[in-house]
Amino acid sequence: MPTVALPTAGNLLHFELGVAYEIFGNPPREAVDGWYDVVLCGPGPVRVGPFVVEPDHGLDRLVDADTVIVPAWADLDEPPPPELVEAVRAAHRAGARVASLCTGAFVLGAAGLLDGRRATTHWAHTAELSARHPLAVVDPDVLYTDNGSVLTSAGKAAAVDLCLHLIHLDHGAAIANSVARRLVMPPHRTGGQAQFVATPVQATGDHPLTQVLAWAQQRLDRPLTVTDLARRANTSPRNLGRQFRSVLGQTPLQWLLNQRVRRAQELLEATDESVEAVAVATGMGTATTLRRQFKRIVGVPPNSYREAFRSARAG
Repeated sequence: MPTVALPTAGNLLHFELGVAYEIFGNPPREAVDGWYDVVLCGPGPVRVGPFVVEPDHGLDRLVDADTVIVPAWADLDEPPPPELVEAVRAAHRAGARVASLCTGAFVLGAAGLLDGRRATTHWAHTAELSARHPLAVVDPDVLYTDNGSVLTSAGKAAAVDLCLHLIHLDHGAAIANSVARRLVMPPHRTGGQAQFVATPVQATGDHPLTQVLAWAQQRLDRPLTVTDLARRANTSPRNLGRQFRSVLGQTPLQWLLNQRVRRAQELLEATDESVEAVAVATGMGTATTLRRQFKRIVGVPPNSYREAFRSARAG
């Protein structure tokens, strides 16, 4: 069972710590192949927001973890404790995957893990992160970055996206989407989406987009146009486009394409269907179209994705 270690040292924010503990500490019913062993690691009891957190282990436990997730740092004027910085550095040196949530990136920067790597944090603090760690390639416009062994996220909701991304890497798209449903969230957003949109509201509950999103996700194998979505939402295509950009930060066609690719990932992971059959089942039409769009969004061709996913699961 892989270990996810959450360091609880210094001046942390409770939201990001709670999010990570909730997501990695509660396996979905579909996770039949095991889940994570979540451990809290720190020098002793620490106040995190209104709560007092009792760690399970000392910071030296980080070095044995498979994944270390550093929660947000509460006061950027206060440097992180040297023992925390050294423990995170030692964990990465020992082979752990290290991720930061929101301003936790400043801890990774202090450990030297951002040098030469893409990184992000809450949009209000990206300039400061870049100033303190000039060797980092700070991107203020993305939800999260993935350098393989070092990952960073923007603020609050993006922390959830990064956690879901890690689950996707470990367990596949279907399990990640199951966790998202439990959290009453849409399927996790890809890291390259803009972290700041005009109205950062999730399309959940009684939002006007909720029904049309669910309706479209049940029909990804069919041709769908913006006009079809607008008709279902009982609005004009222009107004629908404004709602999508305001709520989801992308156009209806961009959202629809991302959903088709996500569905293709699930089929490539869980079935032996050919690329041609997956293209038909996801509404892409042809294998050529699926290969082009899949590689553009995911970064690798469909067959390579399937092989890499199954090799990772077998390992």
